[in-house]
Amino acid sequence: MTSAVSIRDMVVTYDGFAALNHVSLDVGAGESFGIVGESGSGKSTLLRVVSGLASFERGSLAVNGRPYSSSRRDKEFYRTVQMVFQDPYGSLHPRQTVDRLLLEPLLINGFDNIEARITRALDEVGLGSGFRFRYSHQLSGGQRQRVAIARALILEPKILLLDEPTSALDASIQAEILNLLEQARRDRDLTFVMVSHDLGVISHMCERLAVMKQGEVVETVPAKALEKREFSADYTRRLLVASEGFRRN
Repeated sequence: MTSAVSIRDMVVTYDGFAALNHVSLDVGAGESFGIVGESGSGKSTLLRVVSGLASFERGSLAVNGRPYSSSRRDKEFYRTVQMVFQDPYGSLHPRQTVDRLLLEPLLINGFDNIEARITRALDEVGLGSGFRFRYSHQLSGGQRQRVAIARALILEPKILLLDEPTSALDASIQAEILNLLEQARRDRDLTFVMVSHDLGVISHMCERLAVMKQGEVVETVPAKALEKREFSADYTRRLLVASEGFRRN
């Protein structure tokens, strides 16, 4: 398996607290990989480090075989790796139109065919050209997340980092956004790295998952193991029971 993302012995500490404690994992090219764990387990920190939004103190990171230092990222990296954040209300600039939000990354990265790319991006996420000159406050939560996904896809990345992409949305909208992401992955042959507290979402979207606890990877299992209850770690079993109990209520 060719690795799209390879992490070895990664360490991140904040005020003496080990947010990541010698974490290692590999995500295959074209794979949809999930990361689960309770709050504070380090899963979002790991995604932020891969994206370049946070630095690491020890260990190594390679993307498509190319090593990257603790925090420096170049344009090639951002054309390869994009991130969709949890909060569609906070991830879009309130004073920029949708058109400007999509135009800016294209200009920064020197893309041509601007009009065609913006039109395609909006169509791909189910928003027509009528949304181009709206501001984020004129959009619903689901529409804002669609714009955020369009902004991530417009640079034609190969790897998409997804940090709880539906947790801030109404339940009725979550399935639409997940289906949109799944379709984009198939159409573009994308690699997904998805963080979620919802094991149901992870089992639906991902082929493998890493279970994290207190900054460490407890185990890595196929998503099918969730249905078959085939775990080696008792923590994974407790996490699944807690998730199922939450959904029943």
